[in-house]
Amino acid sequence: MSSASARSAVGIRAEKLTKRYGGTVAVDDLSFTAEPGVITGFLGPNGAGKSTTMRMLFGLTTPTSGTITIGGRDIADLDDPARTIGALLDARAVHPHRAAFHHLLAFSQAAGLDRRRVHEVLELVGLSGAADRRAGEFSLGMNQRLGIATALLGDPGVLVLDEPLNGLDPEGIRWIRTLMRDLAREGRTILFSSHLMSEMELTADNLIVVGQGRLIAEASLDEFVRANTTQAVTVRAQSPARLARALGAAGVTFTTQPDASFLVTGADSGTVGRIAAAEGVALDELGRVRESLEDVFLRLTHDVTEYEGLPA
Repeated sequence: MSSASARSAVGIRAEKLTKRYGGTVAVDDLSFTAEPGVITGFLGPNGAGKSTTMRMLFGLTTPTSGTITIGGRDIADLDDPARTIGALLDARAVHPHRAAFHHLLAFSQAAGLDRRRVHEVLELVGLSGAADRRAGEFSLGMNQRLGIATALLGDPGVLVLDEPLNGLDPEGIRWIRTLMRDLAREGRTILFSSHLMSEMELTADNLIVVGQGRLIAEASLDEFVRANTTQAVTVRAQSPARLARALGAAGVTFTTQPDASFLVTGADSGTVGRIAAAEGVALDELGRVRESLEDVFLRLTHDVTEYEGLPA
């Protein structure tokens, strides 16, 4: 990481952040932290307040109350915002007739950055060969790469990426995942949102989960899944009937699956193994069932009603 990035590698902090539109509360007393050196996933169903929160971070929307700051400072008070924080909020927010190079050049000149940085970020995101093409000719995936290049222009210590995976092919998704990991290892703060739960599970270290503008959970990914998952074990025996009797006698709850295995709830694999061993029942399979992030997320947000028709 450059010295400029090292100086700006600070965290994001929301404290009692609230935004009301008339009688509707879009963000409701929301507090969370995104730390340097960590990839923080920002999750919530449509209308949960994620985009509104990000807009408040960048001063595009004014909070009704509370604060959201970068290193304890409002973005308007930063000495050098472009070198402190980069953002991808809308990959399509590019003049369609402007070439990728000139789009980036305009941003770099406005921020007082060296022209060479434009070539560096084009190379970094894989768009060097398309530098002279108009943005209006780009696919959504190419626009995503251009948006990420714009966010990286100032070599910032903080990156906020709203749905950065949209439109990317599998190679592009792997690329942005690797890029975020590399940047986090350099000590930068990464906050990103995505509706792709499988990618969030592969990429995020910590999670901030919101619904109806309120905080549902803030934890590491593993802690979030573990805390919201019912303990369950799958077991398959050479003698299912004998195992069923043994489990029933021990007061263990289980259900029979279509493949003749048992799904045991309320007991860990060690307990199930000891019950089987005590009865001399040979096991072919014994393992803990772990729900996916998608399973847990959908269950926790099932009853959340999205807001409709909110102002931008």
